[in-house]
Parts: sequence; structure tokens; C-alpha cells
Amino acid sequence: MKNLNSFAATMIFASVLAPISAIAQSPDTHPFGVNISRGLTMTGNFSQGYMNGIFQTNTFNARRTQMRSMTCIGFNCANPGGDATDLYTLSLESTRPDLLFVDREEGQSPFFSEHDWRIVINNDDSEPIQVNRFAIQDEETGLIPFTLMGNAPVNSLFVDANGDIGLGTSIPQADLHIIESDFVRIQLGVTGSTPKSWEMTGSGQLFAISYDSAALPFILFDGAPTASFTVDPAGQVGLGILSPEEKLHIQTNTPNTDAFALFDANGAGSDAAFRLRQNGVTPTTWEFRNQQDSGRLNVGLAGGNTPLKIDNAANNNLLRLGRNGKPDEVVVTGTLVVNNTDMNVPDYVFAPGYELPTLAEIDAFIADNGHLPGVPSATEVAETGLDMTQMQLAQLEKIEELTLHVIDLGKANAEQRDRIAQLEGMVAALLADH
Repeated sequence: MKNLNSFAATMIFASVLAPISAIAQSPDTHPFGVNISRGLTMTGNFSQGYMNGIFQTNTFNARRTQMRSMTCIGFNCANPGGDATDLYTLSLESTRPDLLFVDREEGQSPFFSEHDWRIVINNDDSEPIQVNRFAIQDEETGLIPFTLMGNAPVNSLFVDANGDIGLGTSIPQADLHIIESDFVRIQLGVTGSTPKSWEMTGSGQLFAISYDSAALPFILFDGAPTASFTVDPAGQVGLGILSPEEKLHIQTNTPNTDAFALFDANGAGSDAAFRLRQNGVTPTTWEFRNQQDSGRLNVGLAGGNTPLKIDNAANNNLLRLGRNGKPDEVVVTGTLVVNNTDMNVPDYVFAPGYELPTLAEIDAFIADNGHLPGVPSATEVAETGLDMTQMQLAQLEKIEELTLHVIDLGKANAEQRDRIAQLEGMVAALLADH
């Protein structure tokens, strides 16, 4: 095979040198037995020869006023020279006209190349079907890294003087420029144990398509504004901003346009939520959840307690922190309910048999403790905090006890007024007798 390849390469080399040799020799001889004539004519071919699959002809192009040599190599050079207008320098005509490049540097340099290359035209012996192609094959491996199929459209592959590559265009405007009449598709495939396939498609929108799931996880519409989506070198994401200042930064620049973030749970049985997590000294994850079965906003620990719930039918301004220049004011405009019920009044004070402490007892307790009985002291509040429910019940109990004391005092005062009136009548009667 090497000898045959060497012969083919020698024949090609000789055919290229033939026009030069022909000019330097006599009109009737040629080193390879091809007759060459040095005469000129203004009408086209004037001398030609054919031997052992090698055909050569010399022509003169009247319009270009220059000599042109044409060589045909192959055992299918049936019509040497072809049509008078079919001018060429080298023609390979055979059943499978391949062109082999053999590098003879092997063994002559420590940096020699080990691969020979072949230009393959159409089918080779291993292919039973018709293949119309121009291909380049690695003779060392038998692999074909480059193939150009027949009927490929114009400018299927174009490399301009700047190295820009055009696919479908002869005037690429970027390093890689792809033009199609309807939409452009770029497919990325991974073979192996877990094959995957993705496609980028551009038309009115830019799509990223997963062939495995038939999903479109990414869509970019034509006309999207500048900086619609930005990821900076620190991994911070900006929506509407080129220089995000946080991990997620949303900005709107159009007047009367709010910067909303919408968490939309569209599936049945799904809540909408977002979580805040830190892994410091006390790792905690808080969540804000819009509960689908109640419509409430729940604020609590993820997977834990929910200390705050806001009903979806809650009235406006039920709770306000600060009001009209009073930053320390807390305003509750609705009804305050504690422990799932309205404030439970201590009606037991008015029940028969209740042991109402006397004023003397209360006076003695205050003298010893510095606060009312049943009411937490200032020291207790500072240490454990103030239980509003307990305080309100204790205050109501004292008010009811005080009411009973006032009633008793009123009754005693009425009795005293009656007795005073009686005594005043008796005094008046005695004075009248005297």
C-alpha cells in the first residue's frame, strides 16, 4: 500500500511539474511520455497527449493572454481536455478519485509527523450506499473529521480574512455568525451512560430546550430591556440593573413602576413562600408562607412554630407602629383577643361567699410589699416581663374589689346620714322645748 501511495504521490508531483518541463524541452518529447507542443494558437487547445491515465494539454486564453496547462490524472480521463471552455489546472477522474498526502519525514526528525491524510470523494469501499461528499480522512486512524455533503447550500461554511466564521453568510459580523431564513438552532449533545441533549433556538425569542424532558427552562423575548438579567463576578444577580449590590437586586427605572417580586404557586395544594436562613451561632430558618388552604400569611420557623398569622380578610390598619410623629406609639384599631378568647372578666368577685379583703388587710399588705395583692411588682416585671393578660385580669379584679368596697362605704355612709338626720331632729326638738 505504501508503494502504491508513493507511486500516486510521484505521479501527482510529476503532473504538476509537467508544464514547466514541457517548455524547457523539445516540442516532441516529455519525461513521462506525454507529447507536448510549444506552438501557440489563439483558438484554444493546440497540443495534448494521453498515456497510462495521465493526460496533459496546453491552452492559450486569448482574453487573458496567458499560457495555461491542464492535467488530467486517472483511468477515467475519457475526454481529454473536456470542453473548450472547461479550463482547469488539475483534474482527477476515476471511479473513486481520492487524493493521498504521504509525509515522508518519518524517521528523519525527532519531531516527525505520524499521520498521513486523504481527500475522500463520495463513497469509499466500506460504504454500500451512495454518499455524495467531499471529506478529509486521517489515514492513521481511518477517522473522517471533516465532511462536506453534496447539495450543501451556498456559504454553508465561510471564513473571512479576519478569521470570522460564517454559517449561511459570506459576511460574518462576529467570531461566529449564523444566518437562517426562519430560525437558528444550535444543539448540544452528551453521549455515554447518561446521554443528554440541549438545543438553543433563536427566532422571535431565544429558547433553551431540553430534549430529554421536552421542557423550555429558559426563554428570552426579543425587545427585552437592557440588564434584564445580570450576574456579576461575585455571583450577585441583578434584574433590571447592571451592577447588583446584593445576591438578588431588583430595580425598575420606569416612572410609576413598582419593583415587585412575585412568588406564584400555581399547582394544586402548593403554598407560596420564601425562607431566610443563617448558619451562625444559633442556626435558624424563618419562612414567610401564604397558606393555600386558608389564605393566611404565616410567619414562623421552617418546620417549627408559627408565632404570627395574618388572615386574608383582616381589616385595614389593624396594627400600626408609630402614628403622626409619635414613633413610640403602638395602635391597635380592632378588638384585642388574648388566648383565643375575649378578655375573661373575673366575675367570681361578685359571687356569694367571695372573701373580699378588708381595706385594713390591703393597707397592711401594701405596707409590707409595696404593691397591691395579686398584682406583679415592678421587680417581677423587670425580671420576667409583663403578661398583658395577667395584668388586665388582675387590674379588673382590683377594680371589682374596689367597687364592692365603695358600695359598702356607700351603704355605711347612707346609714350614717340617716343617723345624723335622726340626731339632728332630736337636737332640734330639745332646743324647741327649752
